Amino acid sequence: MHPIKKLDKHTTSYIDIDSELSVYKENLNSHKVYQTLKSINDVQTFMEVHVFAVWDFMSILKSLQIQLTNITIPWTPNDSPLIARFINEIVYGEESDINELGEPKSHFEMYLDAMEQIGADRKHIYRLLDMIQNGKNIDHTLSEINIDERVKNFVQFTFSIINSKKSHSIGSAFTFGREDIIPDMFIKMLDEIDPKAIHFNKLKYYLKRHIEIDGDLHGPLALQMMDELCGKDIKKWDEALIVAKECIQHRIELWDTIVDLINQKNMIPQNNLALMD
Repeated sequence: MHPIKKLDKHTTSYIDIDSELSVYKENLNSHKVYQTLKSINDVQTFMEVHVFAVWDFMSILKSLQIQLTNITIPWTPNDSPLIARFINEIVYGEESDINELGEPKSHFEMYLDAMEQIGADRKHIYRLLDMIQNGKNIDHTLSEINIDERVKNFVQFTFSIINSKKSHSIGSAFTFGREDIIPDMFIKMLDEIDPKAIHFNKLKYYLKRHIEIDGDLHGPLALQMMDELCGKDIKKWDEALIVAKECIQHRIELWDTIVDLINQKNMIPQNNLALMD
C-alpha cells in the first residue's frame, strides 16, 4: 500500500475531499480488474471476493445508525434530527430496497441472489454469517474462514474504522471511501458475456440500482451528513480525508487480489477444477 501523503493544507469541506480523492478514484476506475473479467468463471471469482465488501459495507452503515440515531429504550429525541433523517433514509434504501421481482430485500441479499444465479460459491460468506450469528467476533470468524488473507485484511480494516467510534471517520468511509465506482465498461462487459441476460440479470439489476440510488439519493444525503458531522472542525475534515484515501487504497488492493485469483484459476486446466475446493 502506498503511504498517505501528509496534507499540504487543511480540509474544510467535502468539496476539498472530493478534489483530493480525484487521482485515487481514477486509479480505481481504471483498474485492470475490469479488463480481466472475460468469462462467467471470472465474474464468479469477482463476486466471491467482492461479496465481503458488500457485506461489511452494511456494518459501516449500521454503526452510523447506532451512533447517530436514538435506538435506546426508553426513547428520547435525537440531538440532531437532520442527521438522524439522513441515516434512516439511507438505511431504508440499503436494507429494505425492492429487487427486480418487486420483493423487499437488502442490497446484500440481492447480491447473494445474483451469486446464486451465476453459480458463484457462497459457502465462505455463509459460514461468516453463521459464525457471527452464533456470537463469534469478527477476528475469530475471519481466522476460521478459508479465504485469501488480503480479503481478511480488507474486512479487518473496515472494522478498525468502525471500532474507532469516530462518527466523522465512519461517515467518511461510507461517503467517500466505499463509493463503488462502476465504469460503464463493467455493465457492457456483462452484456457481451451474457447477451440474453440468462446469468447476469440479477447482478445487472443490483449494479444499476446501486448506481441509481447512490447518485440520486444516498450520495447527496451522505455529503450533507458529512457537513453536519465535521462542521467547521478542521481536524475532523483532515481525519475524514485520511480515512477516505485509506479506504480507496484498500479497495484497489482488493481489486488486485481479484485479478491475481482470476489469473491463478485461468492457469489451471478446466478438467482439474472439479478436484479443487
